[in-house]
Amino acid sequence: MVSAPVGFHCRDCVQQHTATSRQNRASLIGLTPTNTRLTSLVLISINIVVWGIIQSSGFVHLRHQVISFLGLSPQGMCTSITHPNSYYPGLATGECSQLSDGHWVPGVADGAWWQVLTSIFTHVSLAHLAMSCLTLWFLGPPLESMIGRSRFLITYLLAGFSGACAVVWLSAPQSISYGGSGALFGLMGGLLIILLLRKSDVRQLVMWLGINLVVTFAVPQVSWQAHLGGLLGGVVLGLAWSNGRGGPKKPTIGWLVVGLVGVGVMVGIVLRAWALS
Repeated sequence: MVSAPVGFHCRDCVQQHTATSRQNRASLIGLTPTNTRLTSLVLISINIVVWGIIQSSGFVHLRHQVISFLGLSPQGMCTSITHPNSYYPGLATGECSQLSDGHWVPGVADGAWWQVLTSIFTHVSLAHLAMSCLTLWFLGPPLESMIGRSRFLITYLLAGFSGACAVVWLSAPQSISYGGSGALFGLMGGLLIILLLRKSDVRQLVMWLGINLVVTFAVPQVSWQAHLGGLLGGVVLGLAWSNGRGGPKKPTIGWLVVGLVGVGVMVGIVLRAWALS
């Protein structure tokens, strides 16, 4: 186990699965991608580039504004111009504009819909970035080898959106959350379901997931909302992809479930944004 700001990461459980699974067996639904590390490498590269942009913005004193722009805020908040790390709680947009020191940072309820996506790739500390990238590196390739590249990417993004939906509903309206933890919990949930249905040994993965869940609820300033939402989304997606193993109609049913999850998540975010606005 390797400690991390958002939990603990297990190397052996994924490596064991990789060692005992032949690549040609991979696919629940078709051929295995030639390079199962490619998608994870691209996602890792995006995380690193965004982190670099955030760090470089500190040289021109825009670091907090960039974080607020990319991070996920359900309702937005009134921040202090002179002290960017501080904000005025409970103020609405109009009240904030009347303050000489007030600067309104938009949230999803204000129309900042991009935050649902950008927050998944936003990391502030190097440790947070490193642990997210390491987790993706260990979980991504074996999962991609089983479900294929497009389904893996859909799982990552849709689990991240599920985490975002949980954040906008369950977090404080005037708060900011960021990081790929929701998407990564989704990968863990999806991988767990697929391995269970394949009757593989999941003891180490269950222990790893359990430790991460304990840390999620025990450590302050960890977005348990994103973790829980991403995990639930990943579990449902794992069931959907596993449904594509037999019969001509099974893949259609699986894609239907995935579509319903996507629509449900987006409708949930829109409804909450409408309520907060």
